[in-house]
Amino acid sequence: MIKPDFTQAVPEDLGVVHFIGIGGSGMSGIARLLIGMGHQVTGSDLRDTSNVAALRELGAKISIGHDESHLGNPDTVVVTSALWPTNPEYLLAKQRGIPVIHRSQALAHLASSKRLIAVAGAHGKTTSTGMVITALMALGADPSFVNGGVINSVGHSSSSGKGELFVIEADESDGSFLHYDTAISLITNVDPDHLDHYGSIEAFHRVFADFANKSKEFVVISSDDHGAKEVAKLVTRPMISFGEATDATVRVQNIRPEAKVSFELVYKDQIVSARLLLAGRHNALNAAGAVATLVGLGFDFKKSLEEVAKFAGTERRFELHGVEAGVSVYDDFAHHPTEVAAALEGARAVVGSGKLITVFQPHLYSRTRLFAKEFAQVLAASDEVVLLDIYAAREDPEPGVTGELILNQFCDKKRIHYVPNWDDAPAVAAKLASEGDFIMTMGCGDVYRMVPQLLEALKDS
Repeated sequence: MIKPDFTQAVPEDLGVVHFIGIGGSGMSGIARLLIGMGHQVTGSDLRDTSNVAALRELGAKISIGHDESHLGNPDTVVVTSALWPTNPEYLLAKQRGIPVIHRSQALAHLASSKRLIAVAGAHGKTTSTGMVITALMALGADPSFVNGGVINSVGHSSSSGKGELFVIEADESDGSFLHYDTAISLITNVDPDHLDHYGSIEAFHRVFADFANKSKEFVVISSDDHGAKEVAKLVTRPMISFGEATDATVRVQNIRPEAKVSFELVYKDQIVSARLLLAGRHNALNAAGAVATLVGLGFDFKKSLEEVAKFAGTERRFELHGVEAGVSVYDDFAHHPTEVAAALEGARAVVGSGKLITVFQPHLYSRTRLFAKEFAQVLAASDEVVLLDIYAAREDPEPGVTGELILNQFCDKKRIHYVPNWDDAPAVAAKLASEGDFIMTMGCGDVYRMVPQLLEALKDS
């Protein structure tokens, strides 16, 4: 993969913009904004996804696959850190002297005249960002936004509003979130991740502190998460904390992790009860972070919580795709041990007496190597696990690093089924399921594409 090159100046007028990897959640959101602003947008991607189809409907010209002929004659090319340096469109653009900018530079350029709220953290970013966005919309702020996933109640992941606020999900994986000129930052947690890039937990904490200290107004940060507490020691900007800690500015208490999680939120002398449309203790904490951001902006505490509680989720976050033969099939984006644990806890509250069958696709060789034991421990909360092989994403294969690393750490081998051949997995999962059970595909790779095959396999079982 390439390293972000922030030495390339961003053109004042982006003109015709070509996106290499346009189908990704972040890239497609930026492309949508540019189309709405009147820019001609072209792009390429390896797969013809729903994001690609939606952009085509808006007028974007998109090619499938990567080839020099797909570049055309753009004024600006936008890339991500996941781009391979051998990409023919990238190489041709560099050869022709076309400005090639990172997606964070493009997004920072679009937000430069707005009051920017950036949401970062190892987990919960997309949900927390969505909560802030939909509440601001309901409260009349008409924000611009780019989220990391489609917001269910809105139908897309980005929009250009007329208000002064611009809300984004900020990606910490490669340090590019330091590029934003942030007014307010919301840090959901700082659980160790992306250590292949940062090298150490201390460096990971430092970059979050640098991100927070760029905030011109204030920082909203978890009072519970160990990493966030370490980061808070390094933050020099005004802070608003949220969580279950007794000293949190916005405190969560009496969490009841039911199918629709309920809890109380305490702010100053006010105690307000809430029930979300989402499951899981983690979503009560996400809601607290969103409310803390809103009260920091000056919105009424009770009204803010009421609007956050109406949030209906985002795509690929505990999303129901169908029921076949009495078996419910869900999909979730969880790809870090902490996220997997939270997703399974939320799912367990919904499953009831049925079995929970998780089809897990590990993401990245480095993450699998670093967290194989932790993945095995948290996946044990499932009744059955169908374990796929690793989704490489931006990484080259590592010798000896496969899904078997997780298999070898799993204590009860009778409950885990290693299926490295993708085509075999739907039938294996369907055979494990009975009426009243739940199957959940899990991972941030392409495991979601298995959902139709699972439903078909259940029909035939």
